[in-house]
Formats: sequence, C-alpha cells, structure tokens
Amino acid sequence: MLNKQLKQDVINKYKISSNDTGSSQVQIALITERIDQIAQHLKKNPKDMHSKLGLLKLVGKRKTFLKYLERTDKVAYNQLVSKLKEVQA
Repeated sequence: MLNKQLKQDVINKYKISSNDTGSSQVQIALITERIDQIAQHLKKNPKDMHSKLGLLKLVGKRKTFLKYLERTDKVAYNQLVSKLKEVQA
C-alpha cells in the first residue's frame, strides 16, 4: 500500500488544481506508483500469485484510464505519459 506521505507527494506532483485528488491524471499516477511497488514485491517473492493477480488487475485498470484520457484530452494524455516515462527512467 501507498503510505500517506507518498500518496500526497504523487497527488501534488500530478494535480491540475489546488483541490484536485481524483482527476484521471492523479488516478493514473497513483495506480502507476502502486504497480511499481507490487512489481518490486514480486521480484522478491515470485511465487506470490495473489499479488500477481492484483498487479494484472491494476494494469488493466490503468489501461482503461489511459484510454479514457487519450480519448477525452489528447494533450493531457501526452503530458502525463511523458512525465511518467521521466519518472520510470
């Protein structure tokens, strides 16, 4: 799970306005952070099938959010993808 401080840092980095906690960009960023944590866990515990299933569900959920964002706001989608790639590198 994301701890409170990490979650707040991610929200602050990707928010659109001062009160934004639920926009697509923020939700995608939070899911991405959670995916990274589960992936690290699975590297240490490769036989943990419950976490692997959770990871696959989160990847599908993120994919759905990304499709929605691409369909509704192409510019925001491109900005978010470039920000997420910077963080991954």
